[in-house]
Amino acid sequence: MLTPNQTNFSGGPGALPETVLQQLQEAMLAVPGVGLSILGISHRSDWFAGVVAELEGNVRRLMGLSDDYHVLFLQGGATQQFSMLAMNLLAGKTSPADYVLTGYWSGKALPEARREGPVRVVWDGAADGFRRLPRDEEMVFSPEAPYLHYVSNETVEGLQFRRILGRDEVPRVCDMSSDFLSFPADYQRFAMIYAHAQKNIGPAGVTVVIVKDEVLKGMPDHLPSFLNYHTQKAAHSIYNTPPVFAMYVVLLVTRWLLEEIGGLANMDAINTRKANRLYQALDDSDGFYIGRAAVPDRSRMNVVFNLRTPQLEAQFLEAAEAAGFSGLKGHRSIGGIRASIYNGLELPAVESLVDFMDAFRQRAMNTSGQGKGSAAAPKVGQEVEL
Repeated sequence: MLTPNQTNFSGGPGALPETVLQQLQEAMLAVPGVGLSILGISHRSDWFAGVVAELEGNVRRLMGLSDDYHVLFLQGGATQQFSMLAMNLLAGKTSPADYVLTGYWSGKALPEARREGPVRVVWDGAADGFRRLPRDEEMVFSPEAPYLHYVSNETVEGLQFRRILGRDEVPRVCDMSSDFLSFPADYQRFAMIYAHAQKNIGPAGVTVVIVKDEVLKGMPDHLPSFLNYHTQKAAHSIYNTPPVFAMYVVLLVTRWLLEEIGGLANMDAINTRKANRLYQALDDSDGFYIGRAAVPDRSRMNVVFNLRTPQLEAQFLEAAEAAGFSGLKGHRSIGGIRASIYNGLELPAVESLVDFMDAFRQRAMNTSGQGKGSAAAPKVGQEVEL
């Protein structure tokens, strides 16, 4: 097996566990027990029906979901769900749905929902530059809302909810695309959860949608078939040709979580160690590295930070790429640096990045002639070699 010469810190697609990659290497030639490449197995085969059944069961087991939850594997990413969930839950309603606006991706969901019906923004973090999450007392949720929608982890700004929002009598809908299957919670309090795969659980091409039966029963049945949750549920996610390869990868990742990691509590402990190590590097840098998110709201998936100047950030990114750290450039909407440390990224990779950051900081300070403890940047255009 070829050893990669770059470590993936990208916001997505994220890193996959090494054991999963090894199994995929074999499956590209022939899936064990099948004798065909994973790229050529029919989605109508008994084997693939078994993949879907096991995958549904694995997700339920990991999340502690009862059998009245339907687990679907759809296409179109979270972006498709911005529209599809509103078509099914909001269209024709007179009371507005509650939306919490905490960053880039929750902002993307809003205009799509407004195409289908009325929306009320419960809290808007724009005034604070989306650097923090709302406190409970800052939000007043409507008991008449058709549903409450929020994003559990904002990948761009590096913000993450570690609590469940809303009123239990109002259906909760949550976009968990970037922290899905990364920590345990009382997931049965949600009416609907959706997450595209390319952060924590697989490659691009498949989106997990979990919907409670009582909510599904209240959805209309007249929408176009592909956009109708009833149709997708009845077909067990094989209404049309599904992304067989991507779904097989997700299956392998859920097996890894269950059999090697030992469940979401253990995964959360690993993710916490990774995040703490990286945030400690920021906090101990005497202001050389500047964290973006408010400390209580820091994401354990996406560590977003800045350096003192854009020029120094550019030098950091160039040196990091040369040192084998890929995908650290911040999102185009805010710039800066973003280290995404999803489930598949191991702790040694984070340790290596921290070592690089410490070395870069020391070299930058020495080059600037400021000495230890100074956050001064090199002069514009001055190279920092590591």
